[in-house]
Amino acid sequence: MRAIAFVCALGIVALATGPTAAQEAGPTRLKDVVSLQGSAGTPLIGYGLVVGLNKTGDRQQTIFAARTLANMLERFGVSVPAAQLMIYNVASVFVTTEVPPFARAGARLDATASSIGDARSLQGGTLLPTPLRGPDGEVRALAQGPLSLGGFGGGSASNNVQVNHLTVGRVPAGAIVQVGTDGHPQSLDTLTFTLNDPDYLSAGHVARAINEELGGAAAKAVDSATVTVHVPTEYKNSIPDLVARLQPLSVDVDAIARVVINERTGTVVVGGAVRIGPAAVAHGNLSVRITTRLDVSQPLPYSKGETTVVPNERVDVAEGHNQLVTLAQGTTLEAVVAALNALGATPRDIIAIMQALKAAGALRAELVII
Repeated sequence: MRAIAFVCALGIVALATGPTAAQEAGPTRLKDVVSLQGSAGTPLIGYGLVVGLNKTGDRQQTIFAARTLANMLERFGVSVPAAQLMIYNVASVFVTTEVPPFARAGARLDATASSIGDARSLQGGTLLPTPLRGPDGEVRALAQGPLSLGGFGGGSASNNVQVNHLTVGRVPAGAIVQVGTDGHPQSLDTLTFTLNDPDYLSAGHVARAINEELGGAAAKAVDSATVTVHVPTEYKNSIPDLVARLQPLSVDVDAIARVVINERTGTVVVGGAVRIGPAAVAHGNLSVRITTRLDVSQPLPYSKGETTVVPNERVDVAEGHNQLVTLAQGTTLEAVVAALNALGATPRDIIAIMQALKAAGALRAELVII
């Protein structure tokens, strides 16, 4: 039986009564399932140069790297036409990061530098000071420092070794916040929590947990993604204390039955809440193998003949003898895995089987293809 690489992620299910998968797996903290409305982070982006590479930078056809370097040198009093620059130790990159809510000037953030030219590697490079701008175009942070790739490479273009991705690197604590983000006013009447995964059942559980903690009916589920909390009188001028009290609360959240498929990598992730309706599955395995052998005909010496090469091809066709597997109503994830293992299915086979079950109406889950 062929081995099967099957990734299983248990979904968290919470019902009103009776033991549930969520209760067996343990409750979830409120801070892990909701976010405070109005406290979202701000993405930043900038354009910069990475220098100090070992002849693995942008080539001459990447003209913007040479022009950027020429402009920078001119600011230091060195005037060199961009067309005359022959550089291989410089790479142009986009630098990105995200400013968290309530960040103050001087805070340090991790930044990511991604090559936008034809550089082969950013290994050993240093990011020059790069202004990072927000959606409004204003400079919010400055990034600089040595890159950490988490991999390495060596050799020439025809004979080289590479481990991990070498054209994207991180600058740990390399971005310095220049303009802080505004916080909440000192006094608020209502706090609004937004669920990371909108669900009416989960929203009800969040509101119930908050009411049990504060007493009364302070919290109310507005919709599947929003829970409002009336700020008690004693917390009118100390909103952070109220948020700190609510964040560690244990809540039961409900997860959507979902199957996630990545066809590029052959990865299949099936949630524990997935159920299968009545279905019969048979997955044939047709393989075609073509082999070519070159027969060389060499003429005798001085016979004025020509050497000829005659290709000899052989085609073999084989079909697997997989059996028909029946899946009963309400079949659980474990039964599905056992049945697919019995078929000798590979991850690629499972992708096709899951899509066919969904088309047949037997897959009781959302099918997500990424």
